[in-house]
Amino acid sequence: MYPTIDKKATGACIRQIMAERNVTVKKLQEYLGLSCVQSIYHWLDGKSMPTLDNLYAMSQLFCIPIDRMIRGNRASLLSRFADLKVRRMMNYYLQLCVPCTA
Repeated sequence: MYPTIDKKATGACIRQIMAERNVTVKKLQEYLGLSCVQSIYHWLDGKSMPTLDNLYAMSQLFCIPIDRMIRGNRASLLSRFADLKVRRMMNYYLQLCVPCTA
């Protein structure tokens, strides 16, 4: 499965982070140096995505990693790999805990 970004979920996440930090659309527009607020509303509505430069700037403003703003299907992909790692670690742990009979 190829990882994809969910624009609507990403927009909702950015909106939530802005609300938590009391950042208005107008303040964000000024911080990013955008000519109008329409681009930001498009991000928040899931119609488009911020550029990498804007994501980077917002991560600095909000003091969070870029990954925290972006939503997609990567979590389901990572969970499969995490399950495999957990099983391997448990098997290793059980081998360490079993007393040696030799």
